[in-house]
Amino acid sequence: MALADPQLGISNGAESASPFSEIIELNVGGQVYVTRHTTLIAVPDSLLWSMFTKKTPRELARDSKGRYFLDRDGFLFRYILDYLRDLNLVLPDYFPEKSRLQREAEFFQLRDLCKRLSPKMSKDNSINDEICPSDSEDTALQSAMGSSSVCMDTSRALSAVSTAHSPSLESKKSGYITIGYRGSYTIGRDIQTDAKFRRVARITVCGKTSLAKEVFGDTLNESRDPDRPPERYTSRYYLKFNFLEQAFDKLTEFGFRMVACSSTGTCAYSSNDPNEDKVWTSYTEYVFCRE
Repeated sequence: MALADPQLGISNGAESASPFSEIIELNVGGQVYVTRHTTLIAVPDSLLWSMFTKKTPRELARDSKGRYFLDRDGFLFRYILDYLRDLNLVLPDYFPEKSRLQREAEFFQLRDLCKRLSPKMSKDNSINDEICPSDSEDTALQSAMGSSSVCMDTSRALSAVSTAHSPSLESKKSGYITIGYRGSYTIGRDIQTDAKFRRVARITVCGKTSLAKEVFGDTLNESRDPDRPPERYTSRYYLKFNFLEQAFDKLTEFGFRMVACSSTGTCAYSSNDPNEDKVWTSYTEYVFCRE
């Protein structure tokens, strides 16, 4: 009978020849996934196949809890894993991250998936072939390389790339972004010595998806609303940092200015003893506009 290695998970007698357990836990960019060993090695010669067939568990990077660690986009890996399960992939309508997903497929050496994500994919395929605004740069570059599926010559392609990054044109995209944060601070009996300054738990971002991504880029956490189309609105994004001034600096850099602000607050004792410190909790929203 095969014995289970407590560091690897559940062992399977049918796969006793493999040093890996049947159930594999992965930490991909901070996102945890649990899958079968057979799923990870479903595509021969892929990166995951090489990792989990040609290497031993001791050779692979682990996080503090013993999960195998991959320093890649944790949210897009869900689509990589879906593809490995049955070699098919269905993306949401108006999927805005197709170019990024294609980059992940290239990294994991999934050649067939890369072909399916290319712009000249047929319409009867399950993957949506509509070109999203977020893919404009990749489309222009492919046109410059002579792609037969896009009717744009090299000079127009280079022009499109420069246009996508032109601050003067980006500034014409008017709209509103609301920044909200919930913070707390404590004031003791001796205000001068006992005050504990504000602690910001999380900074939220509300507004049109395309504007939020334009301003905050990689510092925007989309985990609670990952498939939102560029022209739709969301109130579920938040920032990966906790400094309001950093958010304000980014908004100012992209031509936004504050037009309104509102705040509410509550006060409570840290314990039932009225002689203990008072804890103040506040929620504040700042509305920014670019005309």
